[in-house]
Amino acid sequence: MLGYCDGDAGAFDVLYRRHRGGLYRYILRLCANAGVADELFQDVWTNLIRARRQYRVTAKFTTYLYRLAHNRVVDHFRAQGSRMMLSLDDDDGPALPDPPAPARDQPETAYAIQQQAARLLDALAALPAEQREAFLLQQEGGLSVEEIADATGVSRETAKSRLRYAVAKLRQGMNEWQ
Repeated sequence: MLGYCDGDAGAFDVLYRRHRGGLYRYILRLCANAGVADELFQDVWTNLIRARRQYRVTAKFTTYLYRLAHNRVVDHFRAQGSRMMLSLDDDDGPALPDPPAPARDQPETAYAIQQQAARLLDALAALPAEQREAFLLQQEGGLSVEEIADATGVSRETAKSRLRYAVAKLRQGMNEWQ
């Protein structure tokens, strides 16, 4: 990001390639609508471009980027007059893709993996929005507890609790399935 701030346009390409997948999945799973996610995703990158001259290193770049995304998603839902949606899939957007087939081409294994993935997505969708966001920031963004706190504007202990409860609920949901 510092290179981009200094005028290196190629540095932006590196940032975009490195972070586009995780950032898009994060936004999509929060808003559960591909059209809205596309718009918010573009807005985040546009905001990053606009703010490049004011960028200061206060944390990891991913913390800064996911903070921009968090703020944009919150602004969107405030403008809509609603809270974050609790569904990962809806009729307006495509379902998340099935996991890739295992290396061993055994139908039983592929079916078991599909069932586990579906159960995990169901358990993730059932989490309260704040817990789901903390979990996605850790898993998709690779953020630490401190960085999650910075990105979401809460204390370290609140971020830690949200993440702990999310993991516990996901484990419980997966254990109930088995």
